[in-house]
Amino acid sequence: MSNNALPLVSICIPTYNGAAYLAEALQSALAQTYRPLEIVISDDASSDATLEVVASFKSSCDFPIKVLHHHPSGIGANWNHCVQHAQGDYIKFLFQDDVLLPDCINQLMDLIQRDTHIGMVYCKRDFILDVSNKQHLDFVNAYGDLHHNWGVVDVKEGVLPGTNYLKDPQFLNAPKNKIGEPSAILLRKGCFEKVGYFDEQLHQDLDCAYWYRLMPYYKVGFKDAELVQFRLHNQQASVINKAKTIPDRELLYCMYYQKLFWYLHWKCQLKLLKLFHPLVKRLVSLKQWFHAK
Repeated sequence: MSNNALPLVSICIPTYNGAAYLAEALQSALAQTYRPLEIVISDDASSDATLEVVASFKSSCDFPIKVLHHHPSGIGANWNHCVQHAQGDYIKFLFQDDVLLPDCINQLMDLIQRDTHIGMVYCKRDFILDVSNKQHLDFVNAYGDLHHNWGVVDVKEGVLPGTNYLKDPQFLNAPKNKIGEPSAILLRKGCFEKVGYFDEQLHQDLDCAYWYRLMPYYKVGFKDAELVQFRLHNQQASVINKAKTIPDRELLYCMYYQKLFWYLHWKCQLKLLKLFHPLVKRLVSLKQWFHAK
C-alpha cells in the first residue's frame, strides 16, 4: 500500500497493570509498516509501572502517543474511552499483552479500503503460550482457527455480508466468539457512530457482542493470515473472569433476542424464543411439567 495520503489509523491500547508485556506490544506498534498512525492509551489507574513503560517508549516513537487517565468503571468503559478519543478514520485495537506482526495494519487496511461498506476486517491469530501448560494447549485446540466453527458460512480470505454470518445455524453454538479478540480486529471508526459503543454491562463477551451487532449494517472482511500474536497467561482478563460468576451469557443472548432476532437462522430463533418470549417460555414450562408427571 502506497504511503501517499493514506488515512490515519488509531492504535487503541486500554491498559491496567500491564507493565509486564506492554513494552513488547508498543514495540510491535512502532514496527508497523503502515503510516500514518497514532497510539491512544487509556489507563485504568494502574498501580504498577505501566505509565513509566509508556513514558520511556515515547522518545523512540515517530508518531503521536496520547495517554488518557480513566477512572476504573469496567473494561468496556475503558475500551470505549480509548475509541472516543481516537482521531483516526480506523480503529486498530492492541491489547497490552498482545503483539502485532509488522505488516498487520497494512494488510488489514488494504482489505478494508476495497469497499466503503466493509465495517470490520479480522485475521487469524498466532499464540504466545507456555507449551508445558495443558490449559494453554487446550485453549489453542479449542479456539485456534475460529473461522472453522461456522456451519454453512465458508469463511475464506475476502469479504462477506455480515448477515451471512448471523444466518448461520451454528451462530449460538460454541465458541461464542467466532471472529476473534480485539487485537485481531480493525474497525471503521464510523461503526461506532452507527452501532454505538461496547456494551459496558458485559465483562467477558463484549467483543463478540459488538462484532455481531455491526453485522446487520456492514460487510466483514477476513484475512487468512496470522497477523497478531495473542498471549495466554494467568493474569489475563478471560482467565480471571472464568473464576467469577458473571451474567454475560444471559445478557448476550438477550441482546441477540432484542437486536438480531430477525437476522438469525430459525433454529437460533427458536432457542431464543424459549429463553425470552413469555408465551413460549410458559409453553415450555407446561411441557416439562406434563413430562414430569
